[in-house]
Formats: sequence, structure tokens, C-alpha cells
Amino acid sequence: MTAPPIVRFIDVHLDMASDAGMVNILRGITLDIAAGEIAAVVGPSGAGKSSLMMVAGGLERATSGRVEMAGHDLGPLDDDARARLRRDHIGIVFQGFHLIPTMTALENVALPLEFAGRTDAFEAAQMALERVGLVSRLRHYPAQLSGGEQQRVAVARAFVGRPKLLLADEPTGNLDGATGRQVMDLLFDMARANSATLILITHDMTLAERCDRILRIADGLMVGDQRTAAGQALAAQ
Repeated sequence: MTAPPIVRFIDVHLDMASDAGMVNILRGITLDIAAGEIAAVVGPSGAGKSSLMMVAGGLERATSGRVEMAGHDLGPLDDDARARLRRDHIGIVFQGFHLIPTMTALENVALPLEFAGRTDAFEAAQMALERVGLVSRLRHYPAQLSGGEQQRVAVARAFVGRPKLLLADEPTGNLDGATGRQVMDLLFDMARANSATLILITHDMTLAERCDRILRIADGLMVGDQRTAAGQALAAQ
């Protein structure tokens, strides 16, 4: 029996108000992303890539159409229910690190688990930071860390709750080439190890080719859906 998709869009539209009037951001996206799949979302600036990710994660509410995440229809859910769903099933890594400056690396990673009521929050956070190679930086504050180290903390925070779905929006955009490659190696390795689905927004086609699938968006429309060589090899296993 085929497992249901972790993300499903059925004729999804997203309209947003602007000074110039209503703007059609997403214009009828229909899409399934399988559990455990790593999918790159590519396209020109303003095409709707980040909006697609925000809708998939329940951070933006679709204007029309149906959005499902981990078997849940997001449409009827209120903001609190969506927040609980994100807490339980989703990890997010942004281009900006989004760390709390007054908290140590350990406290930043433990925070979502504390919100979830986990009594082992700090033990789990330490293990997550060890996995990303920051065991010697547990008590350091973000300002005491390099950009690459801060993004590793963000990756640890995203994975600490073992999410089913990871959303990454240009996660290496603020890093130099070598550091960015290290962070992406870490993201791919951890997604595979946790059997998590990863949706990656990127302008780097070399990076996109490492994913199982490349989704192309232009002007709010899905204009391409390509299985990569990496994805074909994985499917053949």
C-alpha cells in the first residue's frame, strides 16, 4: 500500500493585498510530496517559492484550494491548531539564523521542546548539538559563534523534535561557499538519517541536482517537475 504524501496541494491559490491591489502569489498549485523525499523548489525571485513553503508549513493560509500536511487538512484549523501541528511535525531553517541572542546554543535548541512540555529538553538538545559538531559550543551565545556555527545551531533546533517535514529557505544564503556546502551536507545527512521529508528553496542548481526532485515555479505556477539522477537512483533501490 502506497503511503500518503506528507504534503499535498490541490489547486492552491494564495492572494495577498498590496498597495497596488490584490496580488496573485500562487495561482493553482497541485502537488504531492512523498514522505522521505528531498525536493528542491527553484525559480526566479518573486515566483512564489517562499510562499509555497509558508503555505505548506501552515505559516500562511491558502486563499483557496486544499492543503494537507502529514494527513491533516490545514484549511479548518485555527492558528493555535496550526502552531501545534508545526511543533509536532515540522522543522524550519531560514536564511537568517533566527536564534534568540540572549540564549545559549543549548537553550535555543531546547526551547521548542520546552514549549512541547518535554522533560528531557536539554538532554535532547545537547545530543542534537553533538550531532552537528557543536559539543564544545553548548554554552556560547549566538554573537560568540560564526555564521556557519549559528546555522548549525538552527539545523539542530529544526531536527531536535524529529520532524516529519523540514522546510529550508535558502539556508546557505548568508554563508560562504565552503561553509554552505558543509551545512547542506549536514542537512541532507540528517534528513536521510531521520527519514524526514525536506523541501529546499534554492537558487543553486548544483544543490538542487543533489535532491530527489526539482520543482520549478514561475509567476505562481508550477512549470516543471523533474526527477533527478539522485532521485532515480534512490527510487531504484
